[in-house]
Amino acid sequence: MNPNTPFDPQSLLKKPTRADPWARIETWRYTGPFTRWNRFKGAFPGLGIATVAFAGYCAYEAVFMKEEKHHG
Repeated sequence: MNPNTPFDPQSLLKKPTRADPWARIETWRYTGPFTRWNRFKGAFPGLGIATVAFAGYCAYEAVFMKEEKHHG
């Protein structure tokens, strides 16, 4: 490039755009154990067990623990 030629910003617009050069390097972040589902699955580690335990307790309380009303 000749240093005496003026800079033409329109010449940059005429050049074809390239694909993202970092795309190949960044793909590991969204594949394998780092997929969206696997990242979401690890967000609440005890939620499934806690939900089942709470539902079991609510069922036990509704069936076996009758309320005795004492009016005095």
